[in-house]
Amino acid sequence: MDKYSLRCPICGKVYGKYNMTCPADGALLRTEYSDRQLKTLDLPGIWKYYNWLPVNGTILEGSGRTVTYRSEELARELGLEKLYISFNGYWPEKEAFIRTCSFKDLESYPTMQRLKEQHSDATMVVASAGNTARAFAHVASLTDTPLLLVVPESAKERLWIPAESTESISVAAVDGDYYDAIEISSQITEKDGFVAEGGAKNVARRDGMGTVLLDATLTMKHLPDHYFQAVGSGTGGIAVWEAAMRLIGDGRFGDRLPKLHLAQNIPCAPLLNLHDGTPIDITCPDQMWDDVLFNRKPPYTVGGGVKDALDDTNGELYGISNAEAEEAKKLFEELEGIDVLNASSVAVAALIKAVHVGKINPDELVMLNITGGGVKRAMEELPITSLDIDITVSPDKNDSVQKILDVTSEKIL
Repeated sequence: MDKYSLRCPICGKVYGKYNMTCPADGALLRTEYSDRQLKTLDLPGIWKYYNWLPVNGTILEGSGRTVTYRSEELARELGLEKLYISFNGYWPEKEAFIRTCSFKDLESYPTMQRLKEQHSDATMVVASAGNTARAFAHVASLTDTPLLLVVPESAKERLWIPAESTESISVAAVDGDYYDAIEISSQITEKDGFVAEGGAKNVARRDGMGTVLLDATLTMKHLPDHYFQAVGSGTGGIAVWEAAMRLIGDGRFGDRLPKLHLAQNIPCAPLLNLHDGTPIDITCPDQMWDDVLFNRKPPYTVGGGVKDALDDTNGELYGISNAEAEEAKKLFEELEGIDVLNASSVAVAALIKAVHVGKINPDELVMLNITGGGVKRAMEELPITSLDIDITVSPDKNDSVQKILDVTSEKIL
């Protein structure tokens, strides 16, 4: 029996292992594993959950995973009896060793492994606002996989990796926002020799992120009642929803889906705009607390997308201001004793808001996904290499694509 298959959640048809969406209705395909119960393996990092990852091999070097622990100080501050924090980053005292300090590592490892299994020698193209670029660059460096990163120019400061070699990596900066980077990268992947990583459509990315919930549920010994995360595209929320359905099917961790509490940084919150039917602020993503949370075209209405996840879990969307996020960041770092990325503080602010308006009972099981942290420790203790920008281009696709291709071909092809 095959380890897994991909099924359309709308029409029910099963497709090949490397399909992305259902051609009949455009829905996101969902992984079905032959092992219906979660089995953990004695493997490093994310590969502990190998049986529920859509791959048939591993990349062991440098792999980290989520570490979940029961909060004491923040829980006491908020009056919560069972608050668990899922930490994704570098925090040796907690045995947390995601060296890029972002849960995007959970996506990059299985995605790169699937590329290897397709026997492709193509250059992977990744559009990113920073954290995803860092995660994919890390794995590309370790595996010597050709990688083209297309990032908004504002992401330059986030382009570092805990490794030395950058020979297989080319970086193109766009004088625009994340959506401009996505548009240009999509044009490049239409060229021979280049392949897209797939974004929300790629089950390796979603199931990799879903291991956050696997770790938390094993730690708590039950599915949470509430799940909090800051989101850009919302793919992380979809991933947790799908993982929760598998855990319910396992039969050992409860029979109710966690309520999703997904947070965005206002006024640059496209998911909230789509939910409320309001236009996106034309100034976005300027002056955001963290622009990695801005995705101009998130997978909201697609079958199996964010709307379906929120509807199925009776979930909610939150708009968090810069001031609320900044205050939450200070509170978390003071009480829990570790620095966190700005996006993570948006999730903390959403949790604070939910508690204050009475959306959570004190005795309910609450999971807070800290999607990135420990950068200060990593910078002090790990060898860090900055990624150089090889070319900066305008958002004009017609003018920029060939320039990027030329530079990339010269550097890594």
